[in-house]
Amino acid sequence: MKLPLSWIKEYVDIDLSVNQVAHLLTMLGLEVEEVKLVGLPMPQGERLATRFNGISWDPQKIIVGRIDEVMPHPNADRLVLCRLFDGQQEQIVLTGAPNLYDYKCKGPLAKPLKVAYATEGSQIYDGHQPGLQLVTLKRAKIRGIESYSMACSEKELGISDSHEGIIILDDDAPAGMPLVDYMGDAVLEIKINPNMIRNANVLGVAREIAAATGKPLRKPQLTQPVKGPSIDGKAKIQITDPNLNPRFVLGMICGVEARPSPYKVQLRLTLAGMRPINSLVDATNYVMLELGEPLHAFDYDTLVKRAGNQAPTIITRPARPGERLTTLDNQDRKLDDYTILVTDTAGPLSLAGVMGGLESEVVPGTCNILLEGAAWNFINIRKTVKAQKLPSEAAYRFERGIHPALCTESVRLCLDRMAAWSGGEIAAGFV
Repeated sequence: MKLPLSWIKEYVDIDLSVNQVAHLLTMLGLEVEEVKLVGLPMPQGERLATRFNGISWDPQKIIVGRIDEVMPHPNADRLVLCRLFDGQQEQIVLTGAPNLYDYKCKGPLAKPLKVAYATEGSQIYDGHQPGLQLVTLKRAKIRGIESYSMACSEKELGISDSHEGIIILDDDAPAGMPLVDYMGDAVLEIKINPNMIRNANVLGVAREIAAATGKPLRKPQLTQPVKGPSIDGKAKIQITDPNLNPRFVLGMICGVEARPSPYKVQLRLTLAGMRPINSLVDATNYVMLELGEPLHAFDYDTLVKRAGNQAPTIITRPARPGERLTTLDNQDRKLDDYTILVTDTAGPLSLAGVMGGLESEVVPGTCNILLEGAAWNFINIRKTVKAQKLPSEAAYRFERGIHPALCTESVRLCLDRMAAWSGGEIAAGFV
């Protein structure tokens, strides 16, 4: 499991070095196998407790830049020139980043873009070569325009393999600030033993550090009011075997819009090994990594349509002979009779605790969401994963045992994240 240290620090104060944190967690039974530095300096003068790798960002040369205007290149359609403020003066920066094309020839931007900006002499990774090849940024003339600096992609800064566009930071990034001070991080790769699945999340690791250091543990805070009408009458739950499904919780949010998540959210998901998708899907993955409870979002309007324009009834039961389900990976799956399904009156919706079904998934046009949090028999989940050859982040947790008490807490926090990042109104109550 990979977790950014900055995220852990949201829930417990840490006055130890990265190396000391790695040693402490290892002594607590959470072996830190590797630490990836994302901009932070390599530890000096310490006996390293684990392997360190990554790139350090020079605080004088790699900073937050502010793009005020995107102009056409006079000799190349696929290149643009950016008026960029580096905190002290304006620079003209040449780039071919495709995610800037929409801003070209629009004049001064009403909402300037904050970017990761590397000046001449910066050491970064080559974004166009395979692997991680360090290069020093040098002055050059490209299609008749002198280039001496650049706006960076994630690959060039060692964040991910993505190099198709430059990083566009959140609006709060202060122009001229060293990038390492704004978003430098260390990613801890932690080995989670099967009997310690309670720690396969940010809050779990923070709890261990709090217990070992005597620091208080903070819980995630809700920020969005519950303004929507009650969920009563909007959905029902029917559990056919409580031994296989001891808890099932539904929450609801209406009027959402799928958008790109804040970059801070995208960055944390990326560093944790997950691909950002949109603000709705990202919220479910973000809360799973925060609290350890896998969640599943259904398109509520699709469920209503499947129920004949009635309030849907969500049913958990074993698969019936001959039943099949097309999962989110677009695979048509034959189901075993012991496979626990989440279904409605029209048929299967998802492989319980493993993967959702394609028909009821959240899509870019989804407006209303029914959000599931559940607990499952871990042995049954393990059998399903093996039979379907379908490991997933959700199954990794469920097949080791997730406490039923997490369901309501996680659904409520995820609805809060969705409202903050996607708009909409949270329905009162739970089913």
